[in-house]
Amino acid sequence: MAKIYLIGSLRNPRIPEIAAQLRKAGHDVFDDWFAAGPEADDYWQKYEQGRGHNFKEGLQGYAANHVYNFDKHHLDQCNIAVLALPAGKSGHLELGYCVGRGKKGYILFDLDGNMPDRWDVMYLFANGVFFSVEDLVEEIKQEKIVKLHAKSSK
Repeated sequence: MAKIYLIGSLRNPRIPEIAAQLRKAGHDVFDDWFAAGPEADDYWQKYEQGRGHNFKEGLQGYAANHVYNFDKHHLDQCNIAVLALPAGKSGHLELGYCVGRGKKGYILFDLDGNMPDRWDVMYLFANGVFFSVEDLVEEIKQEKIVKLHAKSSK
């Protein structure tokens, strides 16, 4: 069983569906960040601006630091990160953080099966790009098999 941090947008209504499919495949999936709701970032910004703070000052506030530390803790605990698209800058930063720490990182495009309009070669930093949860689940299962074979050959 993999410990997966499902990265995505608060505005992506498919996050719970994707998480459910990964759980059904037997994985421990962290997607609790989604509970904050689609406008959480907007409300945080309005709150900080209402206090007279700019973006830089807002980043130093308790709210920003609590959310950051909450997410970072769970990013540090996972062994696989999955970026479910569409997602914004922070999602891409989170995936880069995990890959940079030597964790497996995958990108899951939206589930309508369409190829992206705009291609990006930097997605090669990920360990794989997928267009269905089923293919992603199969990849994760194969990764386990490879690890088991590698251990038994030593």
